[in-house]
Amino acid sequence: MRERVTRLVQSKRWEAAIIALIVINAITLGLETSETAMQAAGGFLYALDRTVLAVFVVEIALRIYAHRLRFFRDPWSLFDFSVVAIALMPATGALSVLRALRILRVLRLISVVPSLRRVVGGLVAALPGMGSIVLLLSLVFYVFAVMTTKLYGASFPEWFGTISRSLYTLFQIMTLESWSMGIVRPVMEVYPLSWLLFVPFILCTAFTVLNLFIGVIVSAMQQEHDQLAEADRQAIHDETGVLLAEVKALRTEVNALRSEIAKPGRED
Repeated sequence: MRERVTRLVQSKRWEAAIIALIVINAITLGLETSETAMQAAGGFLYALDRTVLAVFVVEIALRIYAHRLRFFRDPWSLFDFSVVAIALMPATGALSVLRALRILRVLRLISVVPSLRRVVGGLVAALPGMGSIVLLLSLVFYVFAVMTTKLYGASFPEWFGTISRSLYTLFQIMTLESWSMGIVRPVMEVYPLSWLLFVPFILCTAFTVLNLFIGVIVSAMQQEHDQLAEADRQAIHDETGVLLAEVKALRTEVNALRSEIAKPGRED
């Protein structure tokens, strides 16, 4: 019985059915935000949502039955379990905010689609390198925030009056959101040489440090791809070794039979 359940939950048809249910559930949750859709088919949408959730609960239960403790050692299985558990929590009273978290069920696509799992794996692998970049970016921001607060805080207190305001203003400049006409040019009207500070800041952050994020993520994803490719090559090599061993054993048996047949005086 357990083997049959294991084959079921690992089959391609089962995975395709779960993916289809996740997509359907995502559509229904989106329709629930429409007053027109709720007036026309609110009861049906709610019933469909409950039905899909029930299927997800049954699926998690079958996977726990099939894999036992291994289920709780797999990060993706724990992710699926958490998403479904959140959906089962009561969404009334103080916990009404949990109704909005039902959309997290859509994220189960990540765990059932291998290509998405590889992307997320690459992002997770890039976190240590990204942490170093965030620290570097924080140091750059702090240095420039202190400088702009001291230089321009008196004339532009709404932008650079405090360290926190300077940090937010510099963040806006880094994202290139209305940085020229909205902030830098008004400052240059009072301090004509202020571009000597803002231009290097943009070059250091928007065009240099932020691109390091892309480099780290691409490098991590490439390493993730290489590891998977190496695992596939190793699996093929192991299978080839087993086949070669079987062929050698078969050849030895054939040679033994030939020797036995070729013995003089052997009767047919």
